[in-house]
This record gives sequence, structure tokens and C-alpha cells, in this order.
Amino acid sequence: MDKMQGTKDRIAGGIAESLRHDSAINHVRGRSTYIDDILEPRGTLHLAPGSADFVCGRITRLDLSAVGQAPGVVTVLTASDIPGHNDFSPTHSGDDPVLADGAVEYSGQPIFAVVAETHEQARVAARLGIVEGEAETPIISIDDALANNSYVSDTHVMERGDVKAAMAAAPHTLSGHMDVGGQDHFYLEGQVALAIPMEDGDIYLHSSTQHPSEVQHNVANILDLPAHSVTVEVRRMGGAFGGKESQPAQWAALAALAAIKTGCPVKCRLDRDDDMIMTGKRHEIRGDWHVGFDGEGHILAADVDMATRCGYSKDLSDAISDRAMFHFDNAYYLDAVRISCARLKTNTVSNTAFRGFGGPQGMMIGERMVEAVARAVGKDPLDVRKLNFYGIDERNITPFHMTVEDFVLDELVDELEEKSGYRRRRLEIADFNRGNPVIKKGLALTPVKFGISFTTTFLNQAGALIHIYKDGSIHLNHGGTEMGQGLFMKVAQIVAEEFQVDVGRIKISATNTGKVPNTSATAASSGTDMNGMAAQAAAQTIKRRLIAFAAQEFDCADGDVKFLPNRINAGNHVLTFDELVNKAYLSRVQLSATGFYRTPKIHYDRETASGRPFFYFAYGAAVSEVAIDTLTGESRVLAVDIIHDVGKSLNPALDIGQIEGGFVQGMGWLTSEELWWNDEGRLMTHAPSTYKIPTCGDRPEHFNIAIWDKGTNVENTIHRSKAVGEPPLMLAISVFHAISDAISSLGDYAVVPDLDAPATPERILMAVQAMKARVQA
Repeated sequence: MDKMQGTKDRIAGGIAESLRHDSAINHVRGRSTYIDDILEPRGTLHLAPGSADFVCGRITRLDLSAVGQAPGVVTVLTASDIPGHNDFSPTHSGDDPVLADGAVEYSGQPIFAVVAETHEQARVAARLGIVEGEAETPIISIDDALANNSYVSDTHVMERGDVKAAMAAAPHTLSGHMDVGGQDHFYLEGQVALAIPMEDGDIYLHSSTQHPSEVQHNVANILDLPAHSVTVEVRRMGGAFGGKESQPAQWAALAALAAIKTGCPVKCRLDRDDDMIMTGKRHEIRGDWHVGFDGEGHILAADVDMATRCGYSKDLSDAISDRAMFHFDNAYYLDAVRISCARLKTNTVSNTAFRGFGGPQGMMIGERMVEAVARAVGKDPLDVRKLNFYGIDERNITPFHMTVEDFVLDELVDELEEKSGYRRRRLEIADFNRGNPVIKKGLALTPVKFGISFTTTFLNQAGALIHIYKDGSIHLNHGGTEMGQGLFMKVAQIVAEEFQVDVGRIKISATNTGKVPNTSATAASSGTDMNGMAAQAAAQTIKRRLIAFAAQEFDCADGDVKFLPNRINAGNHVLTFDELVNKAYLSRVQLSATGFYRTPKIHYDRETASGRPFFYFAYGAAVSEVAIDTLTGESRVLAVDIIHDVGKSLNPALDIGQIEGGFVQGMGWLTSEELWWNDEGRLMTHAPSTYKIPTCGDRPEHFNIAIWDKGTNVENTIHRSKAVGEPPLMLAISVFHAISDAISSLGDYAVVPDLDAPATPERILMAVQAMKARVQA
């Protein structure tokens, strides 16, 4: 942490200051310690998983004799070695075996694990296993699953109003279909865990996880230990994006199991290809929609059937599918609406959490429907979007019966429309397209309304721990995890603000289940909301003790004790923070406290699909301009303008970074990042040679990002800030719709092109050819 010095009037590093990430200097100097950088204890062994050559079917023979005899191999683990429950499912549904037992359900599923003296020896030996079986025809695609009635759980429906009657009465109706592809997390640091055996059979785990408590409890269940026997620590992750929420438990459990069996520290670090093959992705979702509307473009009824490709197990698919349903409406009031979502089982790796948690897919399907309405009535899609925005005092009920109380998109979108020169650029692009038969440009402005809270209500809780040492230095710990987003710095700023001390005196420490128990995942964009409030509560507890002590010590009223920048006024006495703390210590005042926070107001009844699953909504909007080559299908993002509402920003520099990074990741999801399984059910895009994330060259040359200067939060969040982790990803929906707009120009903007996501060159070229054929017909 920087040793910044405050002044008499202001502390260094309080809230609203643009401070760099707490590890920024160590990152660029290569000094930040990730799990694979931890100095390995003497005798550390290495683990690698082994799998079958067939995709799915019953195992008839498992011969690991050659594996055990390979150079350096210490032991080989199978399901029979697991003393507890062979399940790492986040919902304890029993369908996520740590090691497959009796059957294989997807290509690459771990069946055994090799423990050897070196990482390379373990990987080489894992290839020597003989696994034979009765191969079955895999269910791979959404079409396959629907044809075979293959589901991981029941279809869920939410409905408001009389959809059939409203649809029948609507002057116009349209139907459409859209497939929205998945996405690999492609975190820079892959899945990794280091398990160290302790006395009494305990395990100390370094795990690259967003959810240390879940890893703790799952590993304990797998090892048949009480939770107090497993301690999980994580200082930082090299990226996560949801892929380290439920997935790390499997690898941590294998490392811990091997450590217990061998009595040695064991590290499990997946190779990039294995990581991509063996871990879940963003869910692919299909939407078939039917919409009723009037001649102006008012949406009168909407009916959508979604289907989610979940993979071989539930994982978090129910909650993810639900959130896709929650965000189908995006920013639009739907007076009569029905949304259903089938959860499909396929013989592919179980899909999992990914930034946005299903919301982006649902939003994409809804936005495609709105665009279709605009083309049908001959209007600019922006005008139809604005026409259907939620209202303030009316037209403000969501499909899940929640009242939207904080809608700001009317004003925010108007501001972006004006500042970006949207109307002028629309005319310029029309002129450009008329004069260019090959290169076509497109423009789109799309809004984002994203609900903030875990929709599983009990997860909306957080804890924190603060120690003040007698020299005035502060130790901060909480249940949130740092994955590059800047959470640790923001929470340190909150504590610094509370005590009115420079942020440099606060020691940021690794998340540890032995310090703060029963924490929720750092997910759902709620890390700062919850952990910041918990840390503030802990700081306020100590602060109240110090105020009471100072009032007694200096014979003044509590109200006369003021915390000022790096000093305290107590009546007529002025002393430094260090002096007050030392005096309090000598007088036996407790200088340690825990803090706890539970998000208020939220509730949701899934049986009736109604309630208030979100504490508030985050808002933003983006304008994207693209160009496509109608001969090759290639596309390029030329310009992006964004205004995003983060409430009262705790750290504008970190928030801007999240907005930019989220947008680029969303742009990759919707343009270049294509997951492809062959007919046998094998993932073929499992390396950067075949799976293409955006590069520096894909960043648009014109890229303007602004935090909305009118932003606040009507709810009592930490300093009236808003979450910023997930919502910016959905700003990139504007890129997809700009591509769609460019293709639509070939048909004089009369219809929506047949374009699914991601909009790869192949898909763009096919959509261009289909549009040209339609015009010629």
C-alpha cells in the first residue's frame, strides 16, 4: 500500500479518490504472489487429473497399473479413495463427482488423479491410464437435449398480465428466434490449489477461488471432516469472472485428498488446455419470442421460451437461468409478459457462473425482440427503445412483480445521445452506406438495467474483521476476494474514511476462512456493497469505543469528540490517532471488532415468481459504431461512447477500469469468442490458437467512457455507491446491434438480419448473404 500522506484538511486515500489498485506496482514489477508463486514447502507433490478417450458411457475397465509404475508417481487416486461425499456441487445436489465413478458424462471428465514428484511427471503419467467403456451417443446441443427431453431441473415460468388476450388484441405481432453463445472465462491464472497437511488431520488450503467458504465446506464434506478442520486462504486471483465460484472446489478437494493420503503438501495446477476442457463456461441460451405491438412500436405483449444448455449437472444453472429470465425485460416495461426457461442436460462440462450470471443472455434476447419491433414499424431502434422505457410512477412493474423505484435511463440515454452525436452520425452512416457497396457501417445505442443482489436471498450477507494495533496501524480482513477488480482498495478506503486516517496505514490481508467465517462468494457485483458495509460496521464499533474513552479521558461529551484527518479533537484537546489508540490500549479498551451486514428489503418467492430479488438496479448505456466487410464477414468496432451510473463513485479510477474491461470482455463474447464442440462431443476450442479473445488491437480507437456525474443511489448503500463489476459487460450489446444495423442496411433497414451470437465473420457473412437474397427475392 502506498505511504501517502494526508494534509490537515484531508486524509490521503479516502472515498471518491482515484487510487490505483493496491497491487498495481507489484503487478508490473512481477512481485505479486499468486498461488503458483508461493514458495513450495519441502516435499511438495503435484497432481494431474486423468480421463477417458470416450465422451460418455459406462466404464467397464479401469487399469491404472502403468500409471502407478510411471517415473515419479507416488500414488493414484480414484473415487474409492474419497472418505466422504464424492460431490463438489455448490448446491449439494450430488451430481458433480470429484472423480467419476462408474460412468463418464462428458469429454475430459476426471476419473483418476495422479500424484507425482513433479508437475510434468504427473501429467505424463495421467496419459497412461486405460479406461474402457460402453460408449453412448452424446447429447451435445440444445436441439439434441430438446429432442431427447434431457433436463437437469424443471422448467420455470414467470408471468404477469393476460398475455394471450393482449397478444390477440395487438394490432401487430412478430415472432423470432435467437441463439446466444457461451464464453470461456480465459482468466490469466488457471485453476490452482495448494494443500498443506497440518496436525490433527487438518488441511490448510491456498485456493484460487471467489468463494473460500464454499471450498472449505465442500472439501470438508468430501474428506468427511468438520469445517473447522479446513482453512482456506486466497490473497488474490489472476482473474476469475465467475469461473472460480463453484469450480475451484474440485481441484482443491483433489489436492487436499492427496495431501491427507500422502502426508505431503500437494499442488494441483491445471494446464490451459485441461482447464478449458474440464471447467464450465457461460451458458448458451436460446430464445424463441413472440411479441405484440402497435403501429408506434409500443410493446403490448411479450412471450418468450428460453432454453439453457447447462451441461451434465446442475451446478448454478437454476439461478443463472432465473437471472436470464429476470433480465429479458432489460429497460423496458412489458404490460403483459410470460417468460419460461427450460434447463437442459447435455454431455458437456457443466456450465457455470460468468460475469452477468445469465443476465446478458436474457438481455440479448429481449433486445433482439425490441430491434425487430423497430424494423417492423420503420423507426430507429433507439426511438422504440425510449418509447418502451420503464416509467417512474407508473409503467414500473417488472415481469417478476418488483417495482422499479430508481429508473434513470431516460435522462442518462438522452445525455449520451446528445454527447455522442448519435443523430448526426446516423445520417452520416446512411450517406456512407449508400456510397459503399462493400463496406457497410452500423450504429446502435443500447441501455443496461441490471439488478444488484444475489437472487438466492441468504447469500446476501458479509462479515469483516478489523484490528487496530497499539501503534495505530490497522489490520483489515473481510470475506470478499480480490480478483483484479480493486475490491480490497475500495474497502480499505471505506475504513480509512471512517477513522479519518491515511489509507496507507491500513494493511490489506488475504481472505481467510479462519478469520471471517461463512462468507458468500465475491460475485453478483455485490463485493463492495456487502463487504464494504461490514467493514464500516466493524470500524464504527471500534470508533464508538474510542469516542467513549476519549470523552471520559478528557472530560467532554461524546459529541465533542471529532475524528479529523489523522487527528482527534476531544473538547479542547488535540492528539494524533496514534496517541489516542495507545492511550486506549493502556486503558484496556478493546481495539478489535467484527462487522456484519445483511442486505435489507430483498425477498423473492420462486413458487409465484414474485418479490424483490434486487436491492437496486445499476444503469448505463453505450453507443457503438462498427464497419463490416460484406465480402468476408469481417467486422471492426470503430467508436464507442459510454455513460455509466456507478452512484457516488468510491474510486473513479477503479470504476473506469471495470467499465472498460467489462465492455471489452462483452465485445469478445459477442464477436470473436466461439465455443465449438465436434459431433463426437469434444471441445475443439480449448486453447488461444482456436479460441479468440479480444487483443489490444481490437480496442476501438475512439473509446470514450464517462461516469455519470448525476449518479447516486436511492438506497442506503455504502456511501451511496453502486455496483460496477457485471453491468458494464452488457454495454457491449451495442456492438452486436451495430453489426446487426450494418447488415440491416442492405435491406433498407426493413427487417432484422438472421444473426446469432457471437457475430463471427462466418455468421456475419451468412447473414449478409441471406439479407441480399431476401432483397432480390
